[in-house]
Amino acid sequence: MTVPVARTTPLRVVVDTDTGIDDALALLYLAGRPDAEIAAVTSVYGNCSVDDALLNIGLVMRLAGLEDVPVAAGAAGPVDGRPAALAPYVHGKDGLGDLGLDRPSPALVGASSAEYLVELANSAPGEYDLLPLGPLSNVALALQLDPLLLTKFRSTVLMGGSGPFPPVGVTQTVDANVTNDPEAARAVFAAPRSRLVMVGVNVGGVTIVDEAAVQVLHRSGTPGGEFSAAVLESYMDFYQYAWGRRVSPAWDGLAAGLLVEPRWITAAVDGPVAVVPDGRLSRAHLLRTADGLPVPFAQEEARTAPATTVVTEVDSAGFVADFVSVLAGTRG
Repeated sequence: MTVPVARTTPLRVVVDTDTGIDDALALLYLAGRPDAEIAAVTSVYGNCSVDDALLNIGLVMRLAGLEDVPVAAGAAGPVDGRPAALAPYVHGKDGLGDLGLDRPSPALVGASSAEYLVELANSAPGEYDLLPLGPLSNVALALQLDPLLLTKFRSTVLMGGSGPFPPVGVTQTVDANVTNDPEAARAVFAAPRSRLVMVGVNVGGVTIVDEAAVQVLHRSGTPGGEFSAAVLESYMDFYQYAWGRRVSPAWDGLAAGLLVEPRWITAAVDGPVAVVPDGRLSRAHLLRTADGLPVPFAQEEARTAPATTVVTEVDSAGFVADFVSVLAGTRG
């Protein structure tokens, strides 16, 4: 694994988001970190419609005191024109648990999300980090405009993919961001890049915000903490049927955490990633088995795809402790 160069100035992060519950918490987490600056937010469909994603961005940016951060409107569906497959059963129809929250419309830049990603990357090559948290449709559309786009971001850390192929007999959580637009994912994993890090369901699914953490947020007495607790209660309404406990994976928060604190990546493998069938769905996998062996297909991808840093193990406890303290407003 390539170790990133240490920085003495805050990361300037461009967040591409389908603003559901975990996305909203990732935005609040970045806003609460002194070593990160949310430079811009681009919206996309996924957990909810792109219109709801924009309203949710407006709410979170107001809550964080960041109403002046530029926001762009993005793709309403996959790049191949298929209808968007949304997730109201997980995030609520509005993306934030249908809690009746006041969601102001943010002021928008004149460019689309794809156009704005190209504009930002070319305005200051190597200065921005890209954090895609939803389907990769905006990024793929931006690559059509500028095939070298990802070489102009300092790094791209995305929430999506499934890591290496799992051990025989082991199933994984749905790889939703890849399934929502597999063609876009193929374009991203095949594109030239400076550094691409995949934070997949293999590590996100075991990085859990538990009942005790949510109680800390309830007791925080801060607007961010109380908001986080409220939406997490809704999230746990869904996930309680997976494990019989009111817990939920951090998902997008983990990707944000690993961007700002790479030390929480305790194991990773660099190699080509391919988007492959998973029944009716799709996954992005490192072209290696759980034992580190090459897979007996996708040889073309193995020959031509640039290496992706695929996260395989993380310091979940270290991240979650920091995540909760930032959301609660108690981080020292």
